[in-house]
Amino acid sequence: MADLSINFAGIKSPNPFWLASAPPTNMGSMVERAFDAGWGGAVWKTLGEPITNVSSRLAGLDSGTNRLIGLNNIELITDRSLDVNLKEIAACKKKYPNHAVIASLMVESKKEAWQEITKKTQDTGCDGFELNFGCPHGMSERGMGAAMGQVPEYTCMVTEWVKEVSNIPVIVKLTPNVTHIVPPGHAAQRGGADAVSLINTINSVIGVDIDTMIPYPNVNGMAAHGGYCGTAVKPIALNMVSELARDEEFNIPISGIGGINTWRDAVEFMLLGAGNVQVCTAVMHYGYRIVEDMIDGLNNYLVDKGFASVNDIVGKSVGRMTDWGNLDLNYDVKARVNKEKCIQCNLCYVACEDGAHQSFVFEEVDGKKYPLVIEKECVGCNLCYLVCPSPGAIEMVRVDAGGPTQSWRERMGEH
Repeated sequence: MADLSINFAGIKSPNPFWLASAPPTNMGSMVERAFDAGWGGAVWKTLGEPITNVSSRLAGLDSGTNRLIGLNNIELITDRSLDVNLKEIAACKKKYPNHAVIASLMVESKKEAWQEITKKTQDTGCDGFELNFGCPHGMSERGMGAAMGQVPEYTCMVTEWVKEVSNIPVIVKLTPNVTHIVPPGHAAQRGGADAVSLINTINSVIGVDIDTMIPYPNVNGMAAHGGYCGTAVKPIALNMVSELARDEEFNIPISGIGGINTWRDAVEFMLLGAGNVQVCTAVMHYGYRIVEDMIDGLNNYLVDKGFASVNDIVGKSVGRMTDWGNLDLNYDVKARVNKEKCIQCNLCYVACEDGAHQSFVFEEVDGKKYPLVIEKECVGCNLCYLVCPSPGAIEMVRVDAGGPTQSWRERMGEH
């Protein structure tokens, strides 16, 4: 059994799987059921001045028979009173002293308001704060959430306010609704943050009912943009996590969020620099018990790879990320067709002919037509491999001699 326990920015938990601040952490009874299921930590649904939500609030993106590969929401922060939430946080922490209980905070942009809620909340015994500078809908129209996170100076300023009165670690939750994630990350670090978490949800309109012509989710005939999350956002989240992790001036821990459904997803985030992960949409879809497979899968992976602790894999792939201009121009791969596994669907031919570099012809073998790669035309783009529905029918094979490397920057004399 590998050691799955972590110490994230001074916050200890029995494993790296935390629930993100969202509906699954709306109240004490829910967080307690999650801890019983195996979650190592939970970030409480954002506290602040109680709001009134609209109905309806959620809309989903399907892909064929796969439901909810993306989720759009216009739900705001907690609609329950601060006093009720604080009592439940205190009770939860007392009952589960070895689990991480993090309080997410969002109030108006006044120093007094931020410091007052910080002082009140830390009296619950919670393990840390997460400052919600990421929520892109509703609250941002009131000058909160992403409206703060999109201005690095504000991010730094509010973080400093909270750090002045906080006795526990402060995590800053970053918004992905920016051109470049590094400046907000630097601002959080400059303000004294002990860690950052990312990504929050992405500005989005999930679709339109083409019969009624009303966009989703329908609120009495009208709609508003919402926050997009779920499986579909994982590549965006991985990029932003890795951008911060490989920045030489950024040196505080990262909590990875965005499209994490399985232990494999979690491993990918940790390899790219996340010290732990937070999960929301997958729990909203499948329930708290998905963490059982996450724990088993992560443990088996670590044992198979020979790692004693989950902390040993954090950042292992960061050094494998670089700018395009540093990639090796001499590395060359070509597609090869395995006739024994080819089902003759010809998707590779169609994709290459209409979407790539016209590198396929057909050859007839025993009365059957199989796709054949014209090697001198193949650029190694991978498209045929990606569209092929038969595992092993197409493989990408390295064909260069493995000689000296040369990047674009080297070719242009920049090195």
